[in-house]
Amino acid sequence: MTTTFPDISLSTERLVLRPFEDADAPALTEMMNDELVVMWSSAPHPYTEDDARTWITEGAPGTRTGGHGIAFAVTEFLTQRLVGTVRLRAVDWRVRSAELVYATAPWARGEGYACEASLATAGWLFRDQKFERLELRTAAANTAAQQVAQKIGCISEGVLRGARIARARTDDDGWTDQRTDLIVWSLLPEDLEGSGDQFADAGSYTAFTDWN
Repeated sequence: MTTTFPDISLSTERLVLRPFEDADAPALTEMMNDELVVMWSSAPHPYTEDDARTWITEGAPGTRTGGHGIAFAVTEFLTQRLVGTVRLRAVDWRVRSAELVYATAPWARGEGYACEASLATAGWLFRDQKFERLELRTAAANTAAQQVAQKIGCISEGVLRGARIARARTDDDGWTDQRTDLIVWSLLPEDLEGSGDQFADAGSYTAFTDWN
């Protein structure tokens, strides 16, 4: 049984989802230090270019080669500018399930990029990799992430109480850890049919293997 994802890139009408490159480090660093990303992610803060380069050269490739998932840099097709990231983690090869995690650069929000990239990833995972379940876990107060889950056709399955540590601003403009509930969402292959006409094109993608 295959237990690693292929080294590939995916493309939609507006986006290219590809492996990370050294040149992504400055844009990745800037995005990971954005307030909303800091709030809802578990990445180091402050996030340095050394952190970015370690992720690009070790973390992201190791995720794939170790069979733990796959990480994509999401870029605009026309400008090649880094829009965000999409990652599959917590992969269960026997059950054929994985968890989807994403982040979007502040300048790219409101354009539907998170939905488009998530649908492209889900379509590839279900059709090419024959997976049967995709899961998202959103913090209870992260309404933007919940809207993405709903728009791509996910079904809410319940709440995991106190299941994650998020970050919250303090009175002195610092950060403190704060426990939060998680809403669990799932997407099955048949759910893609209900993802909405405005995102239907994102379910169609081109896959390029052996990306260099």
